[in-house]
Amino acid sequence: MKISVVINTYNASKLLAQTLESVKDFDEILVCDMESTDNTLDIAREYGCKIVTFPKKDYTIVEPARDFAIHAASNPWVLVVDADEKVTSELREYLYHYIEQPDHDDALFIHRKNMFLGKWIKGSYPDSQLRFMNQTKASWPTTIHSHPIIDGTVGHMPKDVKYALVHAGFSVSNQILKMDVYTDEDLAKRKQESVSFAQLVFAPLWRFIKYYFIDGAILDGKAGFIKAYFSANMKFYYLAKVYERQVSKKHL
Repeated sequence: MKISVVINTYNASKLLAQTLESVKDFDEILVCDMESTDNTLDIAREYGCKIVTFPKKDYTIVEPARDFAIHAASNPWVLVVDADEKVTSELREYLYHYIEQPDHDDALFIHRKNMFLGKWIKGSYPDSQLRFMNQTKASWPTTIHSHPIIDGTVGHMPKDVKYALVHAGFSVSNQILKMDVYTDEDLAKRKQESVSFAQLVFAPLWRFIKYYFIDGAILDGKAGFIKAYFSANMKFYYLAKVYERQVSKKHL
């Protein structure tokens, strides 16, 4: 039973070598590149990756390339890894052992250990992602943050952090850029028509309180506070864009 690691990339050279080093013992590493202009592909070639290309066009998210990528793998079993994540040896061993069992599921949710400013943000754990699957039974929607659709059974990894994907996390600058992209995509997907003044005030406030106090980011020091503030800001930016669209429609 063999496993392919599938990595989608676009100008991902900053952390790609660390990611590839962590998955070098899998049977195949497939890099699906969206026409990078940096040295992403040079790094992939150094590690002997199988490389396929998905046209970037005007896409600002990775999901349109996901389905193409997983079905370009040579092996039925695929582990989807982002170019800023690392796979622990414990996770790799667990997956190989898992597919040898006669009663395994067709896909698995894997938990993710999110890092930010050098700290593990424990309040975001387990941040479960459907990343391991039999690609012959999977299809991936093109919408942002979508999970693959599995024609079969889906299981969950143990919550022990040693089995988690380690996500390097965004820098502050990248976090700000991503908030704009993600809120644009949410705006297109959710179709919310209006927003009240109370929502503008209290929805971001509640998001901060939940993330910082209830989810436990308060235990992660300054990094936890900044991450919680970003979470509240993302909610505010989304609602502000809803209001902008609401006002624009009134003046058509």
